[in-house]
Amino acid sequence: MLTLEDCIALSELNEDEIAAISEHEHVPEIVAAEYGNYLLHQPNGIPALKRIILEDIADAEQRNDLKHALHLRLVLRHFVRNHSDLQSTGM
Repeated sequence: MLTLEDCIALSELNEDEIAAISEHEHVPEIVAAEYGNYLLHQPNGIPALKRIILEDIADAEQRNDLKHALHLRLVLRHFVRNHSDLQSTGM
């Protein structure tokens, strides 16, 4: 049986990226891990995942939760650094 930690490890995303997807989509983290991995391998998946995190940032700022918005900015920065190579190769 796979655990949440196993699914996160297989997703090619980190826990914070998965948490951002979970927050945005209002789904459990295990579902977000699967969805995030699916998006990573779609032609427009990298931009879609960036948009998800950007929308989470905007929502946090609208709620005046600046600490969470800052955290999400760091999540976005990490995501871009670690996944932009997939976008350029078409993966």
